[in-house]
Amino acid sequence: MKLKSLALFLGLVVLASLPMSAQVSYTFQTVKYPKDTFTQLLGINNSARIAGYHGAAVNRGFTLILPKNFTNENYPQSAMTQVTGINNKDRSSGFYVDSNNVTHGFTFGPPVNWLTVDFPGSAFNQLLSLNDIGQASGYYSMSVDNTTPDFPYIYDQFGGVFEVITIPGAVGGAQATGINNLQQVCGFYIDSNQVNHGFLLTAGTLKKLDAPNSTFTQALGLNNKGQVVGVYTDQSGNMHGFVYSKGKFQIIDDPHGNGTMTVVNGINDNGQLVGFYVDAETHTDGLVATPTAGAEIAQ
Repeated sequence: MKLKSLALFLGLVVLASLPMSAQVSYTFQTVKYPKDTFTQLLGINNSARIAGYHGAAVNRGFTLILPKNFTNENYPQSAMTQVTGINNKDRSSGFYVDSNNVTHGFTFGPPVNWLTVDFPGSAFNQLLSLNDIGQASGYYSMSVDNTTPDFPYIYDQFGGVFEVITIPGAVGGAQATGINNLQQVCGFYIDSNQVNHGFLLTAGTLKKLDAPNSTFTQALGLNNKGQVVGVYTDQSGNMHGFVYSKGKFQIIDDPHGNGTMTVVNGINDNGQLVGFYVDAETHTDGLVATPTAGAEIAQ
């Protein structure tokens, strides 16, 4: 969904992930865009400003200051927009669909307003996150309808340079979903059996993130402390959010949901989480989870 192309020679070492962690307690808050039954929250910065979108059929982007100060953010003349991330300088990332049904990545906010980001020669781009030093993560595809494998990349806004990430075994494609100020990158890839695995890339070491007893794991965001969030599917087919911290997983299920789907998309340095869940009426509602007083925040 995210000019010169560079290969990223990483010398990757693949490590296994570890079991469930001790529980951090949270208070949960539901967020619904006014007069809509579909809201997803995708990113949060350290000032608790949130990125997201609403509308299942036609996506409309926004940023949000709690409890309900929504600011619409849609690429000019776009058919649809999702705002996927926001950094601590209030610059956002995302993607939009133009009038020709082509999907492009973008960043928005100081020091430049709207900036379209497309990998050279590609047909489909999405940007999914950005850090505070001008780098964004995302992916491209060579098909307009995104039916061919995805290629993950990092984009440097100030140099205008792309770095493509090559992940061993990602024959079904991969996406880079988050990047922090330490230049750690998270995301997911699809193996030869069409199984999704999360990953965390740190200084050339690739750690595979598979939640225990899962059939599907995607890492969707991370903070500057190296905590990773995402979603996994259990053996019964239900989807749960997670936080991966200090080598262990914690399950996150919004208590207002119907138990079939909770997704955690973003985490800030204070440990606040954002995402969405499906409620008892099968509506999709945004969630904010804040660690309770005295809860441990991993360093």
